[in-house]
Amino acid sequence: MVSALQVIELLAGHDPQGQPIVERLSVKQNTDDSFQLVKSPAFIKGLASGDVVKMLAESKEFEIQQHGGNLCIRVYAKSGLAAMSEQLTPELEKLGGELDIETERFLIYSIHVSCGFSTIEGLLNRYVTEVGGLWLYGNVYDPADGTTPLNWWNDILKPE
Repeated sequence: MVSALQVIELLAGHDPQGQPIVERLSVKQNTDDSFQLVKSPAFIKGLASGDVVKMLAESKEFEIQQHGGNLCIRVYAKSGLAAMSEQLTPELEKLGGELDIETERFLIYSIHVSCGFSTIEGLLNRYVTEVGGLWLYGNVYDPADGTTPLNWWNDILKPE
């Protein structure tokens, strides 16, 4: 059973002076003291909407208990994001994706991995490159090196 929405702070990284940087996330608390993310984070690597995490002590670090199946997509641009969002968001919504966060400089989307990497990447490459933006996955590659696939989706996409 899941409770009403609440906000928690999780560690997103450290600033150049070594001080912790936290991000506030809307979550639902589960009965086992784990939390399910309601939206994909803007800065925390390795997480997406639907993931279940447990907080580790006072450090605001976390441990992923279960992946919810969503990809976190981060889109950045110095300008033109509103126009891009008007075109890209409906295309991702047709695939079941959601725009979780929109600011002047970035868009954060959640979309289920079953939509297929090539389909998602085709849309992103078409719309994002038109405005000179950049997009990346927030939960596909190992945060430690940024290049090693995490492969959490293999079990989700495995035929029954």
